[in-house]
Amino acid sequence: MMDTKQLIKKLTAPAAVGGDEDKILSVLKELLSSYGKVETDAVNNVICTFGEGYHILLDAHIDEIGLTVTSVTEDGFLKFASCGGVDKRMLLGAEVTVFGKKRLNGVISTLPPHLQKASDEKKVPEISELSIDVGLDTETAQVLIPLGSKVTFKRQFTELLNHQISSNCLDDRAGAAALLIALDELKKLPLKITVLLSAQEELGTRGAKTGPYGRNADEAISVDVSFGYTPGCSKEECGKIGNGAMIGISPVLDKKISEALISVAQENQIPYQTEVMNGRTGTNADVISLSENGIKCGLISIPLKYMHSPVEVVDIRDVESVAELIVSYAKGKAGAQHA
Repeated sequence: MMDTKQLIKKLTAPAAVGGDEDKILSVLKELLSSYGKVETDAVNNVICTFGEGYHILLDAHIDEIGLTVTSVTEDGFLKFASCGGVDKRMLLGAEVTVFGKKRLNGVISTLPPHLQKASDEKKVPEISELSIDVGLDTETAQVLIPLGSKVTFKRQFTELLNHQISSNCLDDRAGAAALLIALDELKKLPLKITVLLSAQEELGTRGAKTGPYGRNADEAISVDVSFGYTPGCSKEECGKIGNGAMIGISPVLDKKISEALISVAQENQIPYQTEVMNGRTGTNADVISLSENGIKCGLISIPLKYMHSPVEVVDIRDVESVAELIVSYAKGKAGAQHA
């Protein structure tokens, strides 16, 4: 597997707005092909299974938030709706890419301050008030951009200082990267591993509801991102960038898996922090644990700054600590099964 930074760059390059993940499938199949049989299902989940024995399912979602074109105005502007949890504060003046019959650049309309009313300065416009300008007349736009075409923020991959990187969809391509990094070591173990790179998480954890069916996994671990501390946030509700994997503790997660992950991190001196949730986790773990007859499920998250924005930020070392934790945990399971 390539180094972590290059892997994340490769994973964040393709757009994969929920329900339109086709553009990333070939990349994932290429990265997984040397490990085992790779398949896709009806909702665009990518699934790779290898090995024999005690069966662990590992999940991370591949879709991202975006926009959907809903109409073309008589002036050639595109009206749109959100696809997933888009923060409308991010939209004004944003550069975007429209995936119609051809890939088009666009910008989201914003009213110059000279033309604003005093009240405009105090409010964020509703999405219904905004438009995308691609520079086309109405007739050409209607031909090139079918209704339902997906839109993303313009792609960017920026290296920051202290091992941090910024990109559009680190939620949850960073989680997918952590699983892929772990595979070389996992393949050596006497275990059965299923990697579920799930679709449509941002649309209601849809891929994770169907992906585990028929797999007969003994347990599962979901990998996602969670809130990294920035000014204005509550430190009690956030992890800290660079302090390692966030191990989930919640009534909907399997208590023994959470405790074992903490023990493994301590024993192997893997940087970690805990994340306590009072109920649902807001991740695929919520639905994987209810799949089939119920699957014991744990959750590991990567602290991420500026979630659901065009400038999400992670620390590469946190991604690697998640991969190391999964490998060390799996080694313990393999040893327990053959003791």
